[in-house]
Amino acid sequence: MPPIEFAPDFLWGVATSAYQIEGAIAEDGRGESIWDRFCRTPGRIADGQTADIAADHYHRWRQDVDLIAGLGVNAYRFSVAWPRVVPAGHGTVNGAGLDFYDRLVDALLDRGVEPFVTLYHWDLPQVLEDGGGWTVRTTAEAFADYAAHVVERLGDRVQRWLTINEPGCIVQAGYRSGIHAPGRSSAADALAAAHYLLVAHGLAVERIRSLAPQAQVGIAVDLWPQHPASLHLLDLEAAALSHDRLNRWYLDPLAGKGYPPRAIATAAWHQKEIGPGDLDLIAAPIDFLGVNYYSRAIVGSDALDDEHRPNPIRRSETISDMDWEVYPAGLTEVLEWAHRRYEFPAMYITENGVALDDETGPPFIDDGRILYLRRHLAAAHLAMARGVPLQGYFAWSLLDNFEWERGFAMRFGLVHIDYQTLERTVRQSGHWYGGVAATGSLEV
Repeated sequence: MPPIEFAPDFLWGVATSAYQIEGAIAEDGRGESIWDRFCRTPGRIADGQTADIAADHYHRWRQDVDLIAGLGVNAYRFSVAWPRVVPAGHGTVNGAGLDFYDRLVDALLDRGVEPFVTLYHWDLPQVLEDGGGWTVRTTAEAFADYAAHVVERLGDRVQRWLTINEPGCIVQAGYRSGIHAPGRSSAADALAAAHYLLVAHGLAVERIRSLAPQAQVGIAVDLWPQHPASLHLLDLEAAALSHDRLNRWYLDPLAGKGYPPRAIATAAWHQKEIGPGDLDLIAAPIDFLGVNYYSRAIVGSDALDDEHRPNPIRRSETISDMDWEVYPAGLTEVLEWAHRRYEFPAMYITENGVALDDETGPPFIDDGRILYLRRHLAAAHLAMARGVPLQGYFAWSLLDNFEWERGFAMRFGLVHIDYQTLERTVRQSGHWYGGVAATGSLEV
């Protein structure tokens, strides 16, 4: 087949998050985050590991910028650590923290790489969690103030901003199941957090617009197609409800459609958190939607056992180390769905990647990751051919990193990290992806 060609102005990037790579958790005035506390709670993180050092990006950022530029990509999505900039969550700003990101942005621009900044990627200052965390409105207000401090410093050079990364994952893993920081397991807390995260987004959009009118603003959501385990009506109903709870719950209010009524009813949410003007605030127009995609969910009704489930849908045999099915068609599906239903002006794939440990050592040939990227880029291109206004793709991740509750066992990086020496080595997939980014051409 002839190669697939992407538009010359398509944005090719790599992505990271502050907590997963920076380390230096107690240096230069940084405050404690909920993940610092969570990592020190016995039984929470695999093998008792911590992100105290992580990939040591805080000290090795110049080397990492050289790696990014050397790959041939033209954009880098990174997050700012709230506790590094405002250690107490609100109030006094830590100048040393802002200086770090100031230097990083300048270095990226000097190398021809566009900074694509995420303001919140899960590292809430612990003092705010002690005061209620995302279950109280004051945290949303503190977030808007923090966002303003960052934009005041970087807004003259950063053109694209993401307010919050994956509010759905924050809610489900941090407040509903408790497998992520802050480790709560409460349906009521999850409902409150879901609303106040969106309020925080809306408040931050206001502040960014006022401080950097030329900037483009969006939010990154994780979208998982919710497929029924069979065509039985019970499974179809279960999958539809799961879709409302996990996908529509965030995008509907962002697009001015309010929260999905069926999901509200089944959650028995009394909506006492919704204040006057909140829904209008949340629905303030955004310039683009960031989509994080990894896999699909196959949803079965609890009222139906496998014995009575006709022609059940099974996962494919290709499974990542995260136990996620490799399902590229789902990327096309969620991009088309989000575009047709909401019609946001533009979209970016802000995360897409796979955890594999299929190499034995140098030269780190990872054919499985290359195949994953090739198939998902083809799926993204198909969505574009069907009218989706997709303008860029960010591979997750630049570096092997601290993968939250799983510690360092999962390797997503285009760049291999030796955690004993912190030596960086570009994997074969990194060279391959850089070649695609440099040419805009994908062999299929």
